Amino acid sequence: MSGVRKSLAKVEIALRWDPSPAGTPANDLDIVAAVYGAADPYGEPVYLVHFGSRAPDGTITLARDSRTGQGFGFDEVMTLELDRLAPELGRVVVGVVIQDAGSAAAPDRKTFAAVGGTGLRVREGYTDLATTDFAELAGATAATVAEFTRDGAGGWTLDARTRGFDADPQEYARVMGAVRG
Repeated sequence: MSGVRKSLAKVEIALRWDPSPAGTPANDLDIVAAVYGAADPYGEPVYLVHFGSRAPDGTITLARDSRTGQGFGFDEVMTLELDRLAPELGRVVVGVVIQDAGSAAAPDRKTFAAVGGTGLRVREGYTDLATTDFAELAGATAATVAEFTRDGAGGWTLDARTRGFDADPQEYARVMGAVRG
């Protein structure tokens, strides 16, 4: 008898962080998703979903967008309806990037170490699939936090290994889906 394998269907990525101390620039973190074609899963993304946007077919949406971290619980929430993605889409990479982190040459560049109370949860229904607090990525300004890939049977799997980057938002969007070394 063969086992029944369940694929991921509807997944939620939730991000939280503390507001910056009074008199300092706001901590602004953003969830970003890059969607890649099955024919070229490590090439250019077919589209990006981030603050102020959503997937053209409505399968990936950002329900909340915070620019300060103020509020209770999770400040940003992205929903991915993987089971509704078109068959020609084979990979979705989700990351978090710090807005206004400064330039790479700036000694006061804002990294995850400078943002208090960070936390991320990847959840399907009531089941937490992965969590992180970015402690292992303290020196990074952006991080890949989830990679969903379509398997040969058309189901979706999760690789929740985190990977840090030292990149501004534009550069991060370009490199976030690169092959892991």
